[in-house]
Parts: sequence; C-alpha cells; structure tokens
Amino acid sequence: MLADSDTRWKWGALTARRLQPDARLDGYLLRGRATPTVRQLGEVGARADSLREIRGVDFLDLMERGAHTGDRTGYDVLVLACVGGAVQAMLHGLRHAWRAQAPAGGRRPVVVTGYVGVVYEKLADGLLLRHGADVVLANSRHDADRFRAVYQGVGAPDDGVVECALPFLGGAPYEAPNTPYTVVFAAQPSVPENREGRTYLLRRAVEHARRHPDREVLVKLRSKPGEHTTHIEELPYQKLAARLPGGLPSNCRLVYGNMGEVLDRTDLMVTVSSTAALESLHRGIPTAVLTDLGIREALGNHHFLGSGCLASWDELDAGHRPEPRPEWLARQGVAADGTYATAFDAARDRVAALAAADHLPPLTPYYTPRTAPGYLPGILARYGLDPQGAPLAGHVESAQEAAGLRKFARDTVREAARGAYRHGVQRVAPAIRRWGQL
Repeated sequence: MLADSDTRWKWGALTARRLQPDARLDGYLLRGRATPTVRQLGEVGARADSLREIRGVDFLDLMERGAHTGDRTGYDVLVLACVGGAVQAMLHGLRHAWRAQAPAGGRRPVVVTGYVGVVYEKLADGLLLRHGADVVLANSRHDADRFRAVYQGVGAPDDGVVECALPFLGGAPYEAPNTPYTVVFAAQPSVPENREGRTYLLRRAVEHARRHPDREVLVKLRSKPGEHTTHIEELPYQKLAARLPGGLPSNCRLVYGNMGEVLDRTDLMVTVSSTAALESLHRGIPTAVLTDLGIREALGNHHFLGSGCLASWDELDAGHRPEPRPEWLARQGVAADGTYATAFDAARDRVAALAAADHLPPLTPYYTPRTAPGYLPGILARYGLDPQGAPLAGHVESAQEAAGLRKFARDTVREAARGAYRHGVQRVAPAIRRWGQL
C-alpha cells in the first residue's frame, strides 16, 4: 500500500485489510509535503506489518524488481492511497515498470485505488487521474453512479468501478446521552479557508459551551501546528483559540486522537463537511452539517443536500437535533441499516478474481501523451517521470545506496528542507498574502 498523507494512509491500510483480511500488509509513505509524523500515524489507528518512507521513483523501482524489505518476492494487490496526480503518475510508472511482464504473460499485482472520503469537488479531474487502475472503489451507490457516468462520458472503460463503503465505519451504535452531554465540532484543515470563517466557527463553538455550561464542547483537530494532513492548514485552530477574548471556557477544549474513540462519547457531531459526519451517521449519532457560512460547493456541505442534517449554530443553540433521512443514508454508503458487514463483498470478490488470473493486461490510463499532451507530462514530471512513465535522468537512486555518514547527511538535509517548506507554507506564505491585502 502506497499512501501520501495521514488520512489516505488510514483509508489505504483499512481498505487493504477489508479486501484481504489475512494478507501481509507492507506500507509505503510517499515522501512529500504531507508525509505524516509518527504521532499522526499512531492516531489514525491503522497499522501495517512494515513501514517505509520512499520516493515515487524508488517505489516504482521496487515494483519493477519485485523485491523489497522482508522475504517476499512479489505482491498480489497494490493499493494506491494517494492524491489524484500521484495515482496517475504511479499508474504510468507501473505500466512502464511492468512493460516486459504483462505482454509476456507474466503476473503483476492487482492495482486498486479510490477516495478517502466525500467526493465533493474536482469529480471529473480526480476520477480521470485515477482511471487505469484495475479497481476504482466507490464509497457509495451515489459515487458509483457518478464515477461510471464520468468514464462513460469520455468513452473510457468503466468496468473497474466497484461499489463498497468507507473502510473506517464502525463502533457501537449510539444509545443514550453521555454525562456530560458532549458536542463535538470536527474541524477541517482547509474548510473554510479564510481567517474570518474559521474564527467564526470557533467562536460559535465556544459560545455554545457558554450557553450550555452543563455540556462539554470538544473541538476535534486533525493535526498539531507544523504537521500536515491531506490539505494544507495555514490557519490552525490552536492559534485562533489562543487569541480568543477570554480564552476557552472550562467546558470547551481542543482534542486530538482517533475519531472513533472521540465518537464513543459524542452526543452531537457538528461539522461543515468532514467525512467524520458519515462516521457519526453510521453510528446513529445526531449529526449537524453547518449552514452558517452558506451551502456552497467550496465548503463541500452541498454534498449533504437532502440529508436532513443541515442546520445552523443558532438552531443547535436552541436545542435542535437533526434527523437524517434513511433514503439519503442508503445511497451514501453510510450503512446505518446493518448492511455494512457485506459492503465489501463485491470488491473483495473482484480483487480475488483478478489476483487469481494467470494474466492481467497492461495498465491503460485514459490520459496518455496523445489524449492529454498539455496536461499529463507536467503531472508525471512532478513525480520524476517522463511522458512514457520512465524515470527522468537524475531522479534514480541506486537500491544499494551507500549507508553510514552519506545516508545520515542526506536524510538530515531532507528533514531540514521539509521543515523549511512547512514553515514557509504555514508562516511565510500567509504573511505575504496579508501584506498584499494592505
């Protein structure tokens, strides 16, 4: 399994376990701006049998040679849990790496990909970047229909789309209010993007706590300052909270940790459009999708139209508890009706059948140098590949790279560069934008 952020690691690792529960899982972290820390990996609660941070070109080299850490000589299934551009690059790179195997009847791994959560933006772009994998998982019937429509619309094969569900749904069904009654606001790294919107949401959560001193209000955060997730967070809620007049009341606090564990003590889940809403709805926890900043595509809360969950902080302050509509839940793969146990059967059967085949054809992404000559080369170059999927000169490292001082120095420089990049994204870039607005 190859992942490039904490949330995609969680989706990829748990998806792999759902597809082949008894198989060994080797995890690879694609080196980049969102490479998770050890703390982040521990928090998501999805573990692999081995873990290695790696560059894309080196991962492709391993796949070509069929050799890697441990005593295995090849994989049966490869889960690509990455952003769309990375998936597209790996598909072309794998096609090139396996070019001598598939035409000759050699076996290769089954390649699986999908989305980590709610698909509310860049539907066509993201889907076409994932086209070419043997299996493209759709987290709901709604998504499966949309995915097939996009592929059919460009004349690309859509038989790889398989309906399943999010792999991290679970936990005990909600029964009765906790003591104290607990409201959880699930914050998101990039929704909303601006300071005004983020400060407003935090202020309203704090005001809810002050209006209801008998309740506990938890602001659930994804990362600590300096850490990155799937999306860049330029305005961390920790810093906004530190600047609130009067600070946080005693019954309101910032929390981290595994979302499933937080949901164990949640009586009301509040968010703008986080996938945590689907986890909450799966367990039958009252869930509110905020309308305070409008119902807009940029916020992602438009995805919840018809759900019965849309509400404002004013309504929640007055005691409103949203009631979801069963028909909407069924189409969104929430499986609150008990069907979750069979949600992965079709995907598991498809992958098993492909893995047992004597021969799999070469990977055939929709995007090629002919269909997207002004788009594809730039994506591939970002990951060190030429338009044919071969490593660019200067990007290949020997698998037998010298250890010792040289390796230590290289890794030290890389960590320093990554730290500088993160500092630039979180501190310098926002400051420059603010100066530009003066």
